Amino acid sequence: MTKREVIEQLLPKRLPAPCVSATAFAPANIALCKYWGKRDPELNLPTAGSLSISLGKLGSEVTLAPRAGRDRFALNGKLVAPESSFARRAAAFLDFFRPTSDFHFEVTAHNTVPTAAGLASSASGFAALTLALNKLFGWKLERRQLSILARLGSGSACRSLFDGFVEWHAGKAASGMDSFAEPLKFNWPDLRVGLVMISDKEKSIGSRDAMQHTRDTSPLYAAWPETVTRDLAELKTAIRTRNFTKLGEIAEGNALAMHATMIAARPSVLYWLPGSVEAIHAVHALRAEGCEVYFTMDAGPNLKLLFRKADVRCVVKEFSDLQVVAPFSA
Repeated sequence: MTKREVIEQLLPKRLPAPCVSATAFAPANIALCKYWGKRDPELNLPTAGSLSISLGKLGSEVTLAPRAGRDRFALNGKLVAPESSFARRAAAFLDFFRPTSDFHFEVTAHNTVPTAAGLASSASGFAALTLALNKLFGWKLERRQLSILARLGSGSACRSLFDGFVEWHAGKAASGMDSFAEPLKFNWPDLRVGLVMISDKEKSIGSRDAMQHTRDTSPLYAAWPETVTRDLAELKTAIRTRNFTKLGEIAEGNALAMHATMIAARPSVLYWLPGSVEAIHAVHALRAEGCEVYFTMDAGPNLKLLFRKADVRCVVKEFSDLQVVAPFSA
Protein backbone atom coordinates (compact mmCIF):
# COMPACT_ATOMS: atom_id res chain seq x y z
CA MET A 1 0.00 0.00 0.00
CA THR A 2 1.21 3.53 -0.76
CA LYS A 3 1.01 6.66 1.35
CA ARG A 4 -1.57 8.12 -0.99
CA GLU A 5 -3.80 5.06 -0.62
CA VAL A 6 -3.60 5.33 3.17
CA ILE A 7 -4.47 9.02 3.04
CA GLU A 8 -7.45 8.37 0.77
CA GLN A 9 -8.84 6.00 3.40
CA LEU A 10 -8.53 8.59 6.15
CA LEU A 11 -9.59 11.88 4.59
CA PRO A 12 -13.21 12.88 3.95
CA LYS A 13 -14.33 12.32 0.37
CA ARG A 14 -15.52 15.89 0.04
CA LEU A 15 -12.98 18.39 1.30
CA PRO A 16 -14.13 21.91 2.23
CA ALA A 17 -12.31 24.95 0.91
CA PRO A 18 -9.29 25.94 3.04
CA CYS A 19 -9.57 28.74 5.55
CA VAL A 20 -7.30 31.80 5.50
CA SER A 21 -4.61 30.27 7.75
CA ALA A 22 -4.16 27.78 10.56
CA THR A 23 -1.63 27.47 13.38
CA ALA A 24 -0.82 24.43 15.49
CA PHE A 25 1.76 23.40 18.09
CA ALA A 26 3.13 19.94 18.86
CA PRO A 27 5.64 18.99 21.56
CA ALA A 28 8.94 17.30 20.91
CA ASN A 29 9.15 13.81 22.38
CA ILE A 30 11.98 11.75 23.77
CA ALA A 31 11.77 7.99 23.30
CA LEU A 32 12.43 6.09 26.51
CA CYS A 33 12.08 2.83 24.60
CA LYS A 34 13.13 3.24 20.97
CA TYR A 35 12.03 1.43 17.85
CA TRP A 36 15.02 1.97 15.47
CA GLY A 37 14.05 -0.02 12.42
CA LYS A 38 11.14 -0.21 10.00
CA ARG A 39 9.25 -3.16 8.56
CA ASP A 40 7.91 -0.84 5.85
CA PRO A 41 10.03 2.28 5.14
CA GLU A 42 7.42 3.69 2.73
CA LEU A 43 4.71 3.88 5.40
CA ASN A 44 7.14 4.36 8.31
CA LEU A 45 5.91 1.18 10.00
CA PRO A 46 8.24 0.12 12.83
CA THR A 47 9.59 -3.33 13.54
CA ALA A 48 8.67 -2.89 17.21
CA GLY A 49 6.67 -0.56 19.42
CA SER A 50 8.10 2.37 21.35
CA LEU A 51 7.31 4.63 24.27
CA SER A 52 8.14 8.30 24.72
CA ILE A 53 7.68 11.26 26.98
CA SER A 54 6.67 14.63 25.53
CA LEU A 55 8.54 17.81 26.38
CA GLY A 56 5.72 20.17 27.26
CA LYS A 57 6.24 23.57 25.68
CA LEU A 58 9.36 22.54 23.78
CA GLY A 59 8.49 21.61 20.22
CA SER A 60 7.28 23.12 16.96
CA GLU A 61 4.66 25.69 15.98
CA VAL A 62 3.56 25.70 12.36
CA THR A 63 1.34 28.19 10.52
CA LEU A 64 -0.08 27.23 7.13
CA ALA A 65 -1.76 29.45 4.57
CA PRO A 66 -2.62 29.13 0.86
CA ARG A 67 -0.19 31.00 -1.37
CA ALA A 68 -0.13 31.94 -5.04
CA GLY A 69 2.85 31.05 -7.19
CA ARG A 70 4.98 28.53 -5.33
CA ASP A 71 5.55 27.16 -1.85
CA ARG A 72 7.49 29.34 0.56
CA PHE A 73 9.07 28.14 3.78
CA ALA A 74 10.34 30.01 6.80
CA LEU A 75 12.00 28.49 9.85
CA ASN A 76 12.68 30.42 13.04
CA GLY A 77 12.17 33.76 11.30
CA LYS A 78 14.31 33.07 8.22
CA LEU A 79 13.31 32.06 4.70
CA VAL A 80 14.48 28.55 3.84
CA ALA A 81 15.80 27.57 0.41
CA PRO A 82 13.51 25.16 -1.50
CA GLU A 83 16.39 22.71 -1.93
CA SER A 84 17.07 22.47 1.82
CA SER A 85 16.28 19.22 3.62
CA PHE A 86 13.62 20.97 5.71
CA ALA A 87 11.79 22.41 2.68
CA ARG A 88 12.06 19.27 0.55
CA ARG A 89 10.65 16.98 3.25
CA ALA A 90 7.84 19.38 4.12
CA ALA A 91 6.90 19.94 0.45
CA ALA A 92 6.89 16.20 -0.27
CA PHE A 93 4.48 15.68 2.62
CA LEU A 94 2.26 18.60 1.59
CA ASP A 95 2.06 17.21 -1.96
CA PHE A 96 -0.38 14.58 -0.68
CA PHE A 97 -2.83 17.23 0.51
CA ARG A 98 -2.94 19.83 -2.26
CA PRO A 99 -6.55 20.16 -3.53
CA THR A 100 -5.23 20.96 -7.02
CA SER A 101 -1.86 20.70 -8.70
CA ASP A 102 -1.46 24.49 -8.66
CA PHE A 103 -2.24 24.87 -4.95
CA HIS A 104 0.72 26.13 -2.91
CA PHE A 105 1.47 26.75 0.76
CA GLU A 106 3.05 29.40 2.91
CA VAL A 107 4.73 27.48 5.74
CA THR A 108 6.00 29.35 8.78
CA ALA A 109 7.63 27.15 11.40
CA HIS A 110 9.27 27.87 14.71
CA ASN A 111 11.23 25.20 16.57
CA THR A 112 12.15 25.57 20.23
CA VAL A 113 14.49 22.58 19.89
CA PRO A 114 17.44 22.51 17.45
CA THR A 115 16.57 21.27 13.98
CA ALA A 116 18.06 17.89 12.93
CA ALA A 117 20.29 17.63 16.02
CA GLY A 118 18.80 14.53 17.58
CA LEU A 119 16.22 16.37 19.67
CA ALA A 120 13.10 15.21 17.81
CA SER A 121 12.47 18.41 15.85
CA SER A 122 11.22 16.43 12.83
CA ALA A 123 8.72 14.60 15.06
CA SER A 124 7.23 17.78 16.50
CA GLY A 125 7.46 19.51 13.12
CA PHE A 126 5.47 16.93 11.18
CA ALA A 127 2.99 16.56 14.05
CA ALA A 128 2.38 20.32 14.08
CA LEU A 129 2.15 20.33 10.27
CA THR A 130 -0.49 17.59 10.39
CA LEU A 131 -2.50 19.43 13.04
CA ALA A 132 -2.31 22.65 11.01
CA LEU A 133 -3.53 20.84 7.88
CA ASN A 134 -6.45 19.43 9.87
CA LYS A 135 -7.41 22.98 10.89
CA LEU A 136 -6.74 24.58 7.50
CA PHE A 137 -8.95 22.15 5.56
CA GLY A 138 -11.47 21.41 8.32
CA TRP A 139 -10.96 17.63 8.21
CA LYS A 140 -12.14 17.19 11.82
CA LEU A 141 -10.17 13.96 12.16
CA GLU A 142 -9.71 12.16 15.46
CA ARG A 143 -6.29 12.05 17.09
CA ARG A 144 -5.72 8.41 16.16
CA GLN A 145 -6.25 9.23 12.48
CA LEU A 146 -4.02 12.29 12.73
CA SER A 147 -1.37 10.15 14.39
CA ILE A 148 -1.37 7.83 11.36
CA LEU A 149 -1.09 10.79 8.98
CA ALA A 150 1.76 12.35 10.97
CA ARG A 151 3.57 9.00 10.94
CA LEU A 152 3.67 9.16 7.13
CA GLY A 153 5.80 12.30 7.39
CA SER A 154 8.09 11.15 10.19
CA GLY A 155 7.66 7.95 12.19
CA SER A 156 8.13 9.49 15.64
CA ALA A 157 5.75 12.34 14.74
CA CYS A 158 2.83 10.06 15.58
CA ARG A 159 3.88 10.31 19.25
CA SER A 160 4.07 14.12 19.21
CA LEU A 161 0.30 14.40 18.84
CA PHE A 162 0.02 13.86 22.61
CA ASP A 163 1.39 15.04 25.95
CA GLY A 164 2.93 12.93 28.70
CA PHE A 165 3.83 9.29 28.22
CA VAL A 166 2.90 8.02 24.75
CA GLU A 167 3.05 4.52 23.28
CA TRP A 168 3.40 3.89 19.56
CA HIS A 169 1.87 0.55 18.60
CA ALA A 170 3.92 -1.25 15.98
CA GLY A 171 0.86 -2.93 14.46
CA LYS A 172 0.84 -5.87 12.05
CA ALA A 173 -1.41 -4.77 9.19
CA ALA A 174 0.25 -4.04 5.85
CA SER A 175 -1.87 -0.90 5.59
CA GLY A 176 -0.49 0.45 8.86
CA MET A 177 -3.95 1.32 10.12
CA ASP A 178 -3.13 -0.40 13.42
CA SER A 179 0.18 1.46 13.81
CA PHE A 180 -0.61 4.62 15.74
CA ALA A 181 0.24 6.35 19.00
CA GLU A 182 -1.90 6.92 22.06
CA PRO A 183 -1.22 8.48 25.46
CA LEU A 184 -0.80 6.44 28.63
CA LYS A 185 -3.06 7.60 31.43
CA PHE A 186 -0.32 8.01 34.02
CA ASN A 187 0.95 11.18 35.66
CA TRP A 188 4.36 11.68 37.26
CA PRO A 189 4.49 15.25 38.60
CA ASP A 190 8.00 15.15 40.09
CA LEU A 191 9.64 13.61 37.02
CA ARG A 192 12.11 15.89 35.24
CA VAL A 193 13.87 15.75 31.88
CA GLY A 194 17.10 17.66 31.33
CA LEU A 195 18.52 18.50 27.89
CA VAL A 196 22.31 18.36 27.65
CA MET A 197 23.28 20.15 24.47
CA ILE A 198 26.56 18.83 23.11
CA SER A 199 26.04 20.13 19.56
CA ASP A 200 23.23 21.88 17.71
CA LYS A 201 24.72 21.18 14.28
CA GLU A 202 22.75 19.18 11.72
CA LYS A 203 23.59 15.49 11.81
CA SER A 204 25.92 14.10 9.15
CA ILE A 205 23.48 11.26 8.49
CA GLY A 206 19.74 11.52 9.08
CA SER A 207 17.86 9.09 11.29
CA ARG A 208 15.99 7.56 8.38
CA ASP A 209 19.13 6.58 6.46
CA ALA A 210 21.03 5.55 9.59
CA MET A 211 18.16 3.34 10.68
CA GLN A 212 17.99 1.46 7.39
CA HIS A 213 21.78 1.13 7.18
CA THR A 214 21.87 -0.32 10.70
CA ARG A 215 19.13 -2.80 9.92
CA ASP A 216 20.86 -3.87 6.70
CA THR A 217 24.44 -4.21 7.96
CA SER A 218 24.71 -4.47 11.75
CA PRO A 219 25.37 -8.00 13.08
CA LEU A 220 23.81 -6.92 16.38
CA TYR A 221 20.50 -5.86 14.87
CA ALA A 222 18.85 -9.31 14.89
CA ALA A 223 18.53 -9.20 18.70
CA TRP A 224 17.20 -5.63 18.78
CA PRO A 225 13.43 -6.20 18.24
CA GLU A 226 13.33 -8.71 21.09
CA THR A 227 15.17 -6.24 23.33
CA VAL A 228 12.60 -3.56 22.52
CA THR A 229 9.66 -5.86 23.24
CA ARG A 230 11.07 -6.77 26.66
CA ASP A 231 12.07 -3.19 27.55
CA LEU A 232 8.69 -1.81 26.49
CA ALA A 233 6.76 -4.17 28.76
CA GLU A 234 9.06 -3.49 31.73
CA LEU A 235 8.99 0.25 31.14
CA LYS A 236 5.18 0.34 31.20
CA THR A 237 5.27 -1.51 34.53
CA ALA A 238 7.81 0.97 35.91
CA ILE A 239 5.57 3.88 34.87
CA ARG A 240 2.46 2.28 36.33
CA THR A 241 4.19 1.67 39.68
CA ARG A 242 6.25 4.89 39.61
CA ASN A 243 9.46 2.93 40.01
CA PHE A 244 11.94 5.60 39.01
CA THR A 245 15.04 3.45 39.36
CA LYS A 246 13.61 0.83 37.02
CA LEU A 247 12.45 3.49 34.55
CA GLY A 248 15.90 5.06 34.45
CA GLU A 249 17.75 1.76 34.11
CA ILE A 250 15.54 0.60 31.25
CA ALA A 251 15.69 3.91 29.36
CA GLU A 252 19.47 4.15 29.68
CA GLY A 253 20.06 0.52 28.76
CA ASN A 254 17.70 0.72 25.79
CA ALA A 255 19.51 3.78 24.43
CA LEU A 256 22.91 2.15 24.79
CA ALA A 257 21.65 -1.03 23.09
CA MET A 258 20.33 1.02 20.16
CA HIS A 259 23.61 2.88 19.76
CA ALA A 260 25.50 -0.41 19.98
CA THR A 261 23.63 -1.66 16.90
CA MET A 262 24.63 1.51 15.06
CA ILE A 263 28.26 1.40 16.13
CA ALA A 264 28.44 -2.22 14.92
CA ALA A 265 26.99 -1.32 11.51
CA ARG A 266 29.37 -1.57 8.53
CA PRO A 267 30.52 1.12 8.12
CA SER A 268 29.80 2.30 11.64
CA VAL A 269 27.26 5.02 12.46
CA LEU A 270 28.62 6.95 15.44
CA TYR A 271 26.71 10.03 16.59
CA TRP A 272 28.66 10.43 19.82
CA LEU A 273 31.12 13.28 20.22
CA PRO A 274 33.82 13.57 22.91
CA GLY A 275 31.41 15.75 24.89
CA SER A 276 28.79 13.00 24.75
CA VAL A 277 31.14 10.49 26.36
CA GLU A 278 32.22 13.05 28.97
CA ALA A 279 28.56 13.68 29.86
CA ILE A 280 27.86 9.94 30.17
CA HIS A 281 30.74 9.58 32.62
CA ALA A 282 29.42 12.59 34.57
CA VAL A 283 26.00 10.92 34.88
CA HIS A 284 27.61 7.72 36.17
CA ALA A 285 29.65 9.74 38.69
CA LEU A 286 26.56 11.54 39.96
CA ARG A 287 24.79 8.22 40.55
CA ALA A 288 27.80 6.89 42.45
CA GLU A 289 27.56 9.95 44.69
CA GLY A 290 23.88 9.33 45.45
CA CYS A 291 22.30 11.73 42.94
CA GLU A 292 19.94 9.46 41.03
CA VAL A 293 20.02 10.52 37.40
CA TYR A 294 19.94 8.50 34.17
CA PHE A 295 20.38 9.40 30.52
CA THR A 296 18.95 8.49 27.16
CA MET A 297 20.17 9.42 23.68
CA ASP A 298 18.41 9.46 20.34
CA ALA A 299 20.15 9.58 16.95
CA GLY A 300 22.47 12.44 17.77
CA PRO A 301 25.20 13.53 20.19
CA ASN A 302 22.96 15.15 22.80
CA LEU A 303 21.89 13.60 26.08
CA LYS A 304 18.50 13.75 27.77
CA LEU A 305 18.66 13.25 31.52
CA LEU A 306 15.96 11.67 33.67
CA PHE A 307 15.75 12.63 37.33
CA ARG A 308 13.28 13.68 40.00
CA LYS A 309 12.45 17.10 41.40
CA ALA A 310 14.38 16.36 44.62
CA ASP A 311 17.60 15.91 42.60
CA VAL A 312 17.37 19.02 40.43
CA ARG A 313 20.00 20.86 42.46
CA CYS A 314 22.70 18.20 42.26
CA VAL A 315 22.09 17.60 38.56
CA VAL A 316 22.20 21.30 37.66
CA LYS A 317 25.35 21.72 39.73
CA GLU A 318 27.10 19.28 37.40
CA PHE A 319 25.38 20.42 34.19
CA SER A 320 25.20 24.19 34.61
CA ASP A 321 23.64 24.89 31.21
CA LEU A 322 20.98 22.20 31.60
CA GLN A 323 17.52 22.99 30.27
CA VAL A 324 15.10 21.36 32.70
CA VAL A 325 11.61 20.31 31.58
CA ALA A 326 8.75 19.29 33.86
CA PRO A 327 6.63 17.21 31.44
CA PHE A 328 3.63 16.98 33.74
CA SER A 329 3.48 20.56 35.00
CA ALA A 330 0.24 22.45 34.39
